[in-house]
Amino acid sequence: MAKTGIRIGRGAILAAAALAIAAGGASAQMYDGKTIRIIIPYGPGGTYDKYGQTFSDHLAKHIPGNPTVIVQHMPGAGGSKAMNWFANAAPKDGAHLIVPLDNSVVNQLMRPKKMRYDARQFRWIGSSNQTNMVMVSRTDIGVNSWEDMKKAKMICSTSGQGSTGYIVPKLASSLLGFKIKMVTGYKGSSRSILAVEQGETNCASFNWLAWSSKVPQWFKPDKDGKQFAKAVLQVGIFRDPDLPADVPMLGDLVKDKMDKAVVNFIAVAGILGRGLALHPDASDDAVKTLRMAYDKMNADQTFSSDLQRRRLRLMASSGADIQKAVAQAVTDASPEVVARARKLIYEM
Repeated sequence: MAKTGIRIGRGAILAAAALAIAAGGASAQMYDGKTIRIIIPYGPGGTYDKYGQTFSDHLAKHIPGNPTVIVQHMPGAGGSKAMNWFANAAPKDGAHLIVPLDNSVVNQLMRPKKMRYDARQFRWIGSSNQTNMVMVSRTDIGVNSWEDMKKAKMICSTSGQGSTGYIVPKLASSLLGFKIKMVTGYKGSSRSILAVEQGETNCASFNWLAWSSKVPQWFKPDKDGKQFAKAVLQVGIFRDPDLPADVPMLGDLVKDKMDKAVVNFIAVAGILGRGLALHPDASDDAVKTLRMAYDKMNADQTFSSDLQRRRLRLMASSGADIQKAVAQAVTDASPEVVARARKLIYEM
């Protein structure tokens, strides 16, 4: 029996090896000499762009056939323009990917008439970061904590109503009594942050990596011990490990059970982070090949070092895990929670 078992085991190994070689050959043929495009849903300079550019520099060497990988920016409507285009008009050839919005699920459920996609149907390839949304305010208007925001009249900059930069300030304003006016139309986090720096606005909400990589000097005391700006509030499933301990989670400040459920619904965005997804109709072979390549890239020290050089961090998630998380998030979001969120954020 033992010998038979050994012979079967060897046969299985040889068969698996043959399948792997065949799969590798098929993958090489699929991408040999091809150009892969990564769609960035915002303008240049933001964390979507920085991660996308880094993916384009490192992903190709892990894909059989060694294709060329380039990026293409498609800003508009808080990133929703690119998401809608990708789901409905992008080629299904496995050679077009998108850095999907971290609030894909939130947008889909709260603005179904404007979001012409189902996040569950995207073929998620993987992620290299997880992102909490962090509200930051200039201190020269008297804001040093979330309590101070109840007294000050705030003007926050963001791209559009579909972005977390709009959703989080509006949600916090409704739940905590902030006096916030939103100004939209900025092309991504870089332009929005510049507006804060130049005094056009005095607050904005992006993931902490965007703040710490673009304007780290804002959060360091000057010679008089004053900071230009402070993080005052965060939204996510867990506390961002790089934030000061005194920056509260919005969910901890809310008492009403339904409102807590709304905050948890919005917080799902943090799980999706910064990664890549394929068209819903991309082939299983393309999904398998690119997921393997993406995982290898995340494990590659040169990729990690390049992220650090660009002031980006690596908090990896697999495509399969994200696929499950997205499906679960859509399932868990009851109509009552979605309706309450829509009322709090969009007043409708």
